[in-house]
Amino acid sequence: MFKILAINPGATSTKIGYYEDDKEIFTESIRHHNEEIQKFKNTIDQLDMRVQTVKDFLKEKNIDLKDIDVFVARGGPFKPLKSGTYSINKKMIDDVLSGNVLADHVSNLACLIAEKLSVKADQKKFIVDPVSVDEFDDIARISGLEGIERKSLSHALNMKMIAKRWAKENKKDYFKSSLIVVHLGTGISVSAHKNGRMIDVNNANDEGPFSPQRTGTLPVTQLSKLITSKRMEYEEVKKMLTSRGGVYSYLNNDNITELVKLMEEGDEKVKLILSAMMYQVSKEIGAMATVLYGNVDCIIVTGGIAYNKCLTDIVVERTKFIAPVVIYPGEDEILALVLGALRVMKGEEKEMEY
Repeated sequence: MFKILAINPGATSTKIGYYEDDKEIFTESIRHHNEEIQKFKNTIDQLDMRVQTVKDFLKEKNIDLKDIDVFVARGGPFKPLKSGTYSINKKMIDDVLSGNVLADHVSNLACLIAEKLSVKADQKKFIVDPVSVDEFDDIARISGLEGIERKSLSHALNMKMIAKRWAKENKKDYFKSSLIVVHLGTGISVSAHKNGRMIDVNNANDEGPFSPQRTGTLPVTQLSKLITSKRMEYEEVKKMLTSRGGVYSYLNNDNITELVKLMEEGDEKVKLILSAMMYQVSKEIGAMATVLYGNVDCIIVTGGIAYNKCLTDIVVERTKFIAPVVIYPGEDEILALVLGALRVMKGEEKEMEY
């Protein structure tokens, strides 16, 4: 039996899960006060605070760090990597500390937290299916403008796990399947999986459907005119596109649970915006179907927004002609991390080197 601690930092929390093999002992989101987060200029500056908070919580739970066999952390937007479970090594740590990553994101802290929590040389430390999982065919990298390349940044951890879960439950082989997997969350990822490889996916910060906070694909000439007319700086533009765009820009609210309630109470504007978001998700699914030449075994929808049947029904109605649609509400990234570590510890997969 392996004692496993999984670590998944969020914007204002650090979620941890303590497992014995695949049996959950507890999972907890340790909240950080927003004022405390705001005082740090850079994400990396939060490291010591988050490590100490986790240590204090584990002490309350009477968990001795020396007793943990495996630390497994969420992988951030590192350099492009194949899907798999990677050992946390000096190169990975150095890349994060030096900023040699594709984006400044709180998930980059996870491997550093695992490294700081480890107290014995024989304790294993892994990441699993990082944000930067890249299995693109070369043709998928072409953007339409020389010098700008499409990048594979997505909710790979959850989407890979759910795809494998579907395959297991339906007695299929993930590595012989053609799937479209959709993650509906703060950002939205729509991905095409062919024979175990995620060969295309929209980068939720750059393109694809709009989401609660992100704009997705925009009319580029209108966007250019807006930016130049307001003489906006890069950071201002980035904030507009990735945290103040999408649903929030229309409704000044990105809480989908609250908005669905308003929609069901008859708010026509809310209904239009949420329906448009799911309309765009459906269009992106159609696009991914062409990536797979129309040979799609199943469309799988997951993520927190998938709890809202009134929204997923829109996707089902628009895309069921392509393939059966299956809904797996929620995102269990902690379990995905644990299962990835276990596959290596039990010899089912090989540990990969960063």
